Amino acid sequence: MIRGANGAGKSLLLRLLHGLIVPTDGAVLWQGRPLDRTARAAQAMVFQRPVLLRRSVLANLCFALSVRGVRGPARALRADQALARANLSDLAHSPARVLSGGEQQRLALARALACAPDVLFLDEPTASLDPTPTQGIETLIRAARASGVTVVLVTHDLGQARRLGETMVFLQAGRIAQAGPLCDVLAAPRSPALHAWLDGRLYLDTRST
Repeated sequence: MIRGANGAGKSLLLRLLHGLIVPTDGAVLWQGRPLDRTARAAQAMVFQRPVLLRRSVLANLCFALSVRGVRGPARALRADQALARANLSDLAHSPARVLSGGEQQRLALARALACAPDVLFLDEPTASLDPTPTQGIETLIRAARASGVTVVLVTHDLGQARRLGETMVFLQAGRIAQAGPLCDVLAAPRSPALHAWLDGRLYLDTRST
């Protein structure tokens, strides 16, 4: 769980970890080795605003699986399973870009999980959603964690952090201000910025940072 004020570097950190941005200093390592295409294939990322192809719901899933080298009956099976998990089977042949915001985000998450990542990066996936679609996204996140996927979640929602988080990293100006088990960090905040956030004095934007 990653938290921090607007501009703290939350989204930037995820992009660095996923290899979308090359660091100007230091290095991102995966299992002790430089982050490369093989390492990135073990990761997936879902953004605040879903990035979907101008294709059907099913075709979006099949394309992602094809890129990962999954073809034939295995691809069809995994796509159908992903649709079922995301409760999107009835919309399989609908254009992805005409879905509601919650449905689009469920599709983006289902597409990421269909690729069987070891690590899933989520950048405020429910920031623009109402409570009901948010609950659907959180259900998928819990199921992913139960299946062994490591989830790294940026969220502006303290309630969501409490519901889903185990470990919390609080960023301030691009640096880790405090980190540890979520319950410990919230019970004994050492960072002045974290104190301010918990007191409601620190502005936390709902947009990506």
